[in-house]
Amino acid sequence: MTTRILLADDQEDIRIGFRLILDSQPDMTVVAEAADGQRAVEQARRLRPDVVLADIRMPRLDGLEVTRLLADETRVIVVTTFDLDEYVHTALRNGACGFLLKRSGPTLLTEAVRAAMAGDTLISPQITVRLLRSLRIPATPGHPTTEPLTSRELEIARLVAHGRTNADIAAELVISPGTVKTHLANIQRKVNATNRVGIAAWTWNSGHMS
Repeated sequence: MTTRILLADDQEDIRIGFRLILDSQPDMTVVAEAADGQRAVEQARRLRPDVVLADIRMPRLDGLEVTRLLADETRVIVVTTFDLDEYVHTALRNGACGFLLKRSGPTLLTEAVRAAMAGDTLISPQITVRLLRSLRIPATPGHPTTEPLTSRELEIARLVAHGRTNADIAAELVISPGTVKTHLANIQRKVNATNRVGIAAWTWNSGHMS
């Protein structure tokens, strides 16, 4: 099925660039654009896109407020120039399904959309390590895992904590992307994490990064 996407950014050249990237994918199409946050919310509620890509600094409503208003209705990925910790923390707590820097490139942009559709969360690798050292996302705080992780699962959890995508992990470990997804599902269950951000937070907080 084709993923329907709404672009929300006050810079027209950014919207044009993103549209070219996303519309070139066989499984994606941009259904609307918005130059301010209020318009983005209105169009999202009218068109019901699968994914909203939202800049942070927009007129009327910023992307963080757009995320808060829409997170229960659709998947929102924040895409911004600014990688301030405050923005990252707020976006994820408001329900964002991803946080990308605009300089991350077209491959990560499309991967983030596919990850969101799969119920996952993708964060630009440039900020993942710094984020997870400071951000405390609950991942069985004060409790052991329900089952011990296997050595391969610990290896994958560490790679996730270093910001690797599923494709990166599959290539590095010479396994299929499907196998990576299976391992991630098992890890999430064992550490009681809702997504890969929770896995990474658990890995950092439980001392498994050494």
